[in-house]
Amino acid sequence: MTIREAQQTVDQWINTIGVRYYNELTNTAILTEEVGEVARLMARLYGEQSFKTPEQAAAAPAELADEMADVLFVLICLANQTGVDLDAALKQNLAKKTQRDARRHADNPKLRP
Repeated sequence: MTIREAQQTVDQWINTIGVRYYNELTNTAILTEEVGEVARLMARLYGEQSFKTPEQAAAAPAELADEMADVLFVLICLANQTGVDLDAALKQNLAKKTQRDARRHADNPKLRP
C-alpha cells in the first residue's frame, strides 16, 4: 500500500465505519497518547524498564507493531483533515534532509562503527 493509498483507505474507513473524523485537536491529543504508548513499550523492550510479567514481555513485539500502526492511523487522519498529501510531503522532506545533511552524518565521528 502506498502512502497515498493509505490516506484514501483511512478516509474511506472514517467516512463509513468511523462515521466522521474527530476534530483536529482531539486527534492531536489521541496522537500524543498513541506516541506515549509506543514510548512505554520502547522503554521496556529496548530501555531499562522491565515488564511486570513474562506474559507482557512475550506479547510486547506484537503490541509494539499495533501501537505503531495506531500512530500512523491517527497521523493519516490529521493529514487528511488538514489537506496534507503525506506522499508529497515525505518526498519533499527527504529532499530537504538529503541536501542539508549531505555530509553532516558521514562526518560525524559519533556515528562511525
